[in-house]
Amino acid sequence: MNSSRHGMTRRETLAGVGAALLAAPAFAQQPAAARPIYAYVGSFTSAERKARGNGINVFRMDPTTGAWTHIQQVGELVNPSFLVLSKDQRALYSVHGDENHATAFAVDPESGKIKLINRADTGGKNGVRQALDPSGKFLIVANYASGTVAVLPVTEDGGLRDKTQLVELKGTPGPHRVRQVSSHPHDIVFDPSGRFVVVPDLGLDRTFVFRFDPARGQLSEASFVDGRPTSGPRHVAFHPTRPIMWILNELDSTMTTCVWDGERGALRPAQVISTLRTDYTGNSTAAELAVSPAGGFVYASNRGGDDVCVYAADQATGALTAVEWVPSQGKGPRFIGLTPSGRFLYAANEVGDTVATYRVDPTSGRLTPTGQVVQSATPVTIAFTGG
Repeated sequence: MNSSRHGMTRRETLAGVGAALLAAPAFAQQPAAARPIYAYVGSFTSAERKARGNGINVFRMDPTTGAWTHIQQVGELVNPSFLVLSKDQRALYSVHGDENHATAFAVDPESGKIKLINRADTGGKNGVRQALDPSGKFLIVANYASGTVAVLPVTEDGGLRDKTQLVELKGTPGPHRVRQVSSHPHDIVFDPSGRFVVVPDLGLDRTFVFRFDPARGQLSEASFVDGRPTSGPRHVAFHPTRPIMWILNELDSTMTTCVWDGERGALRPAQVISTLRTDYTGNSTAAELAVSPAGGFVYASNRGGDDVCVYAADQATGALTAVEWVPSQGKGPRFIGLTPSGRFLYAANEVGDTVATYRVDPTSGRLTPTGQVVQSATPVTIAFTGG
């Protein structure tokens, strides 16, 4: 496998990178189907997490104002911490912090309400993120505490089967004495082609790329790229139409812009930029990133600074320029997410027990609070239907 360091020893400029990108083919973007808009909010619930959450809460969203109306609460779940919807939005999947299983729910397309289908073994502990392959036949899960990635088959009714493959992530742990004692995969993201899976590993300061065989439901290593020591890669996101990917680094509060080689499944770092205000001098960790539907703006949340950084993204190179920092209106914004249309952004303040609403300016990417702040105990993720 090939590797490279984020330490910028190369003299290649972002302008040169841009020239290469302009010659690369664009990825196709699939429009979202028109349907009612619902928001599904996962939470931490356990005493070990010092949590106050009560499971998964379902809200109906007004597409004009962004306002939410609570319609369902599904309890008796331990830390349903990250949620993902199937492509047809008829199934919802949850992983569970500190647990060893994933759960499947059927979604009523008319009411938005969910009903338990079943749960299945992930083969590891503390599932933090998951993603469905383009066919919807497999769910890939990152087991943070175990340092593994699991493949779970999806049944015809949207349910899950126990893991059929478990991949161990290998490398040298980073220098942080508490957070980097072993491998800690923290995200699962398919590339636009669906042929590769990207897995950032916070514990190893490394981002892995795996090939995915949809016929067999099997992962195989393609490449990796190493980050700066103690960067702690946490989450990743692709530009919707260009061969560009961003890595959000939790421990040093930075964002890395990478060039994506979709033929080989390889990443090449091209820029590292802070997520923090230049006048912020306290402790903080980066938590989440979101990319606008057209790829012109990227957002990152900071826990400690308790704000959302807005970046403008160069459409040729992917290079980021900070536009503004907006308070998250609460403490510990673990998650931020855009509605599929990109009209609204929501910040889930895990410690503050709130979800704050912002209107997105389509020209500048800037955020304006709408004044609506929803009370939601220990929120950690939001999944949206519709648009």
